[in-house]
Amino acid sequence: QEGTPAFVQMVRIAEAVTRHKAAGFPYLVYLRHPTTGGVMASWGSLGHVTVAEPAALLGFLGPKVYEVLNGRPFPSGVQVSENLFAHGLVDGVVPPDELAGLVDRVLTILELRPEKPPTSAETSLASAERSAGDASADGADFSAVDTWDAITRSRRADRPGARALLRIAASDVVPLNGTGQGERDPGLIIALARFGSAPCLVLAQDRREQAHQPLGPEGLREAQRGMKLAAGLGLPVVTVIDTPGAALSAEAENGGIAGEIARTLGTLVNVETPTLSLMLGEGNGGGALAFLPADRVVAAQHAWLSPLPPEGASAIVYGDSDHAAEMAEAQRVLAVDLQQIGVVDRIVAESPDAADEPETFCRRVGEVLEDELLGLLASGPGEPTARAARYAG
Repeated sequence: QEGTPAFVQMVRIAEAVTRHKAAGFPYLVYLRHPTTGGVMASWGSLGHVTVAEPAALLGFLGPKVYEVLNGRPFPSGVQVSENLFAHGLVDGVVPPDELAGLVDRVLTILELRPEKPPTSAETSLASAERSAGDASADGADFSAVDTWDAITRSRRADRPGARALLRIAASDVVPLNGTGQGERDPGLIIALARFGSAPCLVLAQDRREQAHQPLGPEGLREAQRGMKLAAGLGLPVVTVIDTPGAALSAEAENGGIAGEIARTLGTLVNVETPTLSLMLGEGNGGGALAFLPADRVVAAQHAWLSPLPPEGASAIVYGDSDHAAEMAEAQRVLAVDLQQIGVVDRIVAESPDAADEPETFCRRVGEVLEDELLGLLASGPGEPTARAARYAG
C-alpha cells in the first residue's frame, strides 16, 4: 500500500491515456492475472481494444478485502476473464502466446488508415468518381425484380449472412465484444477488419443469431460503442443490415429499445468518420433503419427495407397476413426502389440468388466494399446534414 499520494495519480494516468487516444493513437490493453483496484479503474479500462489472460482475476474490488469487511467470501466466478467477456466488458480472452498475433492483426488494419485528411480537391474528385458509377450496379438492370420473390429469397435459411461475408471476403478480422459497460448482444457482430486494402470497423446484424434472439437494446448500445470507437481510431464504419426485426418484448421495452434506436440513428448520422451501409438481406423496422444513414449505401439485389414485416403491414390494413405481397410492392421496399429515390447508391447482383452462389456472392460484395471504402477514405466523412438530406424526399 503506497497511500493516498499514489492513489491520486490515477487522475494523471486517466488524463494521459485520454489525451493519447484523442490524438488518434491506438491504445490496446492486455489484462493479466491479477489486475484489480486502481489499475483496473484507470488505464486498465480505457482501451480501444481490451483482451484478458484466461482465468485471470480481474475486478475493482479485491476479494480478500471484501471477505474481511463483509465476513463472507466474494461470489466465485465473477472476477474472472471469462465472466467479463460474457458480460461485454472485455473484447476477448487470449492466451499470452497468442497476443502477438492479435496485436499484429490490429495494427495491420490500423496502418492502412490515411496519414492525413483529404484536401477539398481530393474530396470533390472522389465524390464525382463515385457519383459517376451510381446509375446502376456495373450496368445491370434490376427493374424486373419481383418484390415478393426478392423478399422470399432474402429469407432463405441458407442465404449467406454477415459471418459468411467476413469469413470469405474480409481479412485480418479482429472480433470485438460488448458495450464495455456490462452488456453484449449475440445478434450483433462488431469487428475490426479490412476488405482488400481498405480498413474499417464492421457493425453487422447476424441473421442466424437473431433467429433465436432478436436484436435488443444491448445490441444497439454495442453499435453505438463501435461507432465512437471507429471515430476514435480514424476508421470508416461499415454497417450491415440483415434483420427480421428488433426485439418485441417486455424486456426490450424495459431496456429502452425505442430510445436506443433513436440514439443509434443520431450517432451514425453525426459520427465524424466515413460511413458505409450494406443492405445484405432483410431490413425490418427501426432496428434496420438505425444502421442505414451513411455516406454511401450499397444493397444486395434482393435486399429490402420496410417499416415492419409485410405480413404486419397487411394485418394493419386488412386484418390478416394474406395481402403481404401486395403491401410490400405498394410500399416500395426493394433495393431498386430505394435506388430510384436516392436512398441506395449501388446494387450488387445476385446470380441468380446469393444462396445459390454464396462464396462468389460474398467475394463480389467484398470487392464492392473495398472500392467504396477506398473512395470514402479519399473523400473523408460527410456532413450530418448531407447524410440526412437524401431522405428529404
